[in-house]
Amino acid sequence: MLGQWVEFEFDCLPLRSVGRLDVPLDASPAYEAFVLRVKAAVTKHGMHNSYYLHRATCRFHLTNDPNSGLVEFDVEGVALTGENDLKTRGVDLTIRLSKETCPWLNETSVEFLAESVKHAVAVEFNRYIQAGDLTKTKERISAMQQQIEQGDGFQAMYL
Repeated sequence: MLGQWVEFEFDCLPLRSVGRLDVPLDASPAYEAFVLRVKAAVTKHGMHNSYYLHRATCRFHLTNDPNSGLVEFDVEGVALTGENDLKTRGVDLTIRLSKETCPWLNETSVEFLAESVKHAVAVEFNRYIQAGDLTKTKERISAMQQQIEQGDGFQAMYL
């Protein structure tokens, strides 16, 4: 862990991959709430170049001892990328302090670190893009464009 002062773990749902936005009849209350949050994200940001980050945790290590100086936030929301999905353009996140082992932490520090979460998420999402399957994404987009040009693809909004 030497030299890793910020950790960010997350699950990522590309909003363009969402097929349906209705809540299944047998959905648990927790899943129903999740679907409604995703639906709100789609309404606000659209489906193209939008990624829903959930089950996300951002940890700041203020000392080299996790038992002293750890500040952890639960994070959920949207990362927006540029047209070619090469770089994070912005984030729209819900951030909640979930754990801390920092007796000197005060409200001003929490506000500062919560704002810092947004910047940390943007940096880490850029790393995720670079390390991910960008080539596969480009191939998939190219194949979709070819289908559309040949008249075989479904042409609709957000495609």
